[in-house]
Amino acid sequence: MSFVKVEEKSDFSYHNLPYGVFSTPDNPRHRIGVAIGDQILDLSVIKHLFNGPALVDHQNVFEQPTLNAFMALGYDAWREARKCLQMLLAADESTLRDDVSLRNRAFIQQISAVMHLPAEIGDYTDFYSSRDHATNVGIMFRGKENALMPNWLRLPVGYHGRASSVVVSGTPIRRPRGQMRPDAAQPPIFGPSKQLDIELEMAFFVGKGNKLGEPIPVEKAHEHIFGMVLMNDWSARDIQAWEYVPLGPFLGKNFGTTISPWVVPMEALMPFVEPNPLQDPAPLPYLCHDEPYTFNINLFVAVKGEGMREAATICKSNFKYMYWSMKQQLAHHTVNGCNVRPGDLLASGTISGPDPESFGSMLELSWRGSKTIDLGEGETRTFLKDGDQVTLSGHCEGRGYRVGFGLCEGKILPALQH
Repeated sequence: MSFVKVEEKSDFSYHNLPYGVFSTPDNPRHRIGVAIGDQILDLSVIKHLFNGPALVDHQNVFEQPTLNAFMALGYDAWREARKCLQMLLAADESTLRDDVSLRNRAFIQQISAVMHLPAEIGDYTDFYSSRDHATNVGIMFRGKENALMPNWLRLPVGYHGRASSVVVSGTPIRRPRGQMRPDAAQPPIFGPSKQLDIELEMAFFVGKGNKLGEPIPVEKAHEHIFGMVLMNDWSARDIQAWEYVPLGPFLGKNFGTTISPWVVPMEALMPFVEPNPLQDPAPLPYLCHDEPYTFNINLFVAVKGEGMREAATICKSNFKYMYWSMKQQLAHHTVNGCNVRPGDLLASGTISGPDPESFGSMLELSWRGSKTIDLGEGETRTFLKDGDQVTLSGHCEGRGYRVGFGLCEGKILPALQH
């Protein structure tokens, strides 16, 4: 345990220690920190204490304004840093505990901090790896007989998203305008999206990258996965429906993607690993791995309309419902020789489970707008209204502690009028 007090239901237990980038009103410089309880440990203040073999010559990575340089050091450095942090924060370790001056400089109240994107995101890829979600959407648009496309059970389907519009939690999202064709018998129209949706996702940051032309083998993929965040891939369904054939999502997606600010390291999630789902047909050899890499992460989506007193939870899901693992996603992404770089973001796709309450989008919850979602207080939705505040949250439940992700929030602003 730690000398830092942590409430039992806090997302940021001693077992977690996620990384983020923050600033404070009295110091606008972006710094790397670690969350514990309601505190942030400023790693730029204690960088001299990272004196193990992998970090002693690279202490300057903790003075950078993003996590990219630390990510690039690789698997051994991440493990060493975590071990060092666990030692420094332990209840029986005096280095930080008893040095009042150092503690006063190193710890900041989370409530007084401003959070920023944790990394400079060079590229962003979104997968489509929940079988339940893919099946639901397929039934809606193609019917039960053709719900899954022929390639879906053979490879992790994905598309390249827009890194420039990935924003940190708390950033408002403007309702997009675009082309839509609500009446198939009429020409398309232009205007604000009327089917603005959420997508409950998770994403991982690539740590150490690979050289162009050199794939990352699936058995080594975990050494390149730095950690995970929550993600809301905002989607304009009416714009998407008209544009997506033949090249896939474009303006229906690239107006905004929100991530939570704290990156939970994979080591913190390993106690919650579960057996991988049975994949039938068996994937090709380059996608096969025996090691469990499916994680029991409880996920929630809440919506609070303007004038509502309390947010309403509209979805309870779990990351364990994913069909394709992160190791398979990364191995597939690079199998053709594509190079990934530190800070690249790879997302899961919408996470839906087998039951209606676990559906991770309003498209599914309202079944393409054919039924309403009850928010209480006399409020219902099929899709999002202006002023709606959407909050994603998630955590792993340990014995007397949590490993959580904090919040992933965004509020819908009205479309521009001209």
